[in-house]
Amino acid sequence: MMIVKLLSLENWKRWLWAMVRFVLIVGLSFVILYPILQKIATAIKHKSDLYSPPVVVWIPEHFTLENFKNAIKIMDYWDTLLNTFLLASITTILTTASCALAGYAFARLSFKGSKLLFAGVILTILVPPTTILIPIYMNLKDFTLMGIIPLLTGDSANLLNSYWPFILTSVTANSLKAGLYIFIFRQFFRGIPKVIEEAAYIDGAGVGKTFLRIMLPNAFPAIVTVMLFSFVWQWNDSFFTTTYLTSSNVMATQLSSLPYNLSIQLEGGVATNKDPFYMSMVQDTGGILLAILPLIIIYLFVQRYFVESIERSGIVG
Repeated sequence: MMIVKLLSLENWKRWLWAMVRFVLIVGLSFVILYPILQKIATAIKHKSDLYSPPVVVWIPEHFTLENFKNAIKIMDYWDTLLNTFLLASITTILTTASCALAGYAFARLSFKGSKLLFAGVILTILVPPTTILIPIYMNLKDFTLMGIIPLLTGDSANLLNSYWPFILTSVTANSLKAGLYIFIFRQFFRGIPKVIEEAAYIDGAGVGKTFLRIMLPNAFPAIVTVMLFSFVWQWNDSFFTTTYLTSSNVMATQLSSLPYNLSIQLEGGVATNKDPFYMSMVQDTGGILLAILPLIIIYLFVQRYFVESIERSGIVG
């Protein structure tokens, strides 16, 4: 009889804990998805639904895709999408390569001042980017490459409003969140047994060949993690992108100028800036749904690799 009661008590505890986990997961999912679902419900509403009392928040009375059409037209969406994808891809590839080299050096190579340099890498994670924005901006505006460019051309080069700031910072492992990527690679390379490298050295391979032929192929989980993080953060970046690029058609600059572009559009001969609710509707459609739609599609295809890479990389090690 006592055994039956204990089994019954254990079943009740197991059932209760399962219910608690279910409630927590549903609650967290709702908190995360609620803003997106609300934006979708708003985006498919007609303008007249904004002032219709019978219309509830989630269900529009007049279903329409006009808001998407307006946002696509105002943002020059397809050209903007291509430019943003090109910029994010270039910075992702260059950042991954440079941070992999830096992470391997910190993990495996012994050189004077390595600990001090790695402390500087960690400091780049902690320091807000706004504190170093002005000197970076001035250096890029009057770029001299240690005085070589003025010596050859007679004047400094202005790299602003081009992709060069992103290329240079990515090549030198100084791009957005590069300190975190170096840390991820360092932790991963430290977890690889040294006997693998020692065997390569015995066979006559140097440091570079060992890194390319042995270490880099084994770092696939860390590479996937860094590439996904780098692509998403560059895609969503509005701080550096709007600072370096002012007239290029990329997602960040188009979103920052969307309120102005929307305010000068005409609808039936009346400027839309007289209707702030309609402006907000189109801004939400373009600024949230159209901007994150490519990332959602990418995530659907790579989520399995992303989860596996997170588990095997140095983030949770």
